[in-house]
Amino acid sequence: MVALALGDREGRWLMHRRPDNKHHGGLWEFPGGKVEADETPACALVREVKEELGIDVRAEDLSPCCFAQEGEDVGPNPIVILLYTCTRWTGKASALEGGAVEWVRGRDIEKLAKPPLDIELAAHLLAKMPD
Repeated sequence: MVALALGDREGRWLMHRRPDNKHHGGLWEFPGGKVEADETPACALVREVKEELGIDVRAEDLSPCCFAQEGEDVGPNPIVILLYTCTRWTGKASALEGGAVEWVRGRDIEKLAKPPLDIELAAHLLAKMPD
């Protein structure tokens, strides 16, 4: 799985609230999704944010940030999410597949209700940011 921390010039990050009828519905996450068999993680993220948010990012503008993974106690195939950062895109982000999007200031991300792996990703991202 891949996710995007999309940052703007005002020090805010784009967060996506999952649709209520989905797994983790109503929780906030970094947008992204699954990597298909014929894709690199960066190319999958370019595709996913186009589908979910209607924006265009380029693979060469993505920077690897961190990852989070489920514990081995969840089964034989724990989920691993790779988080990339990006500050260049074209288009206006909107929640094309439901839910909502919101630009959130750095430390305010901690206040949002998030799925467990997004809590971990946010902690890693915020640890890399200057106070």
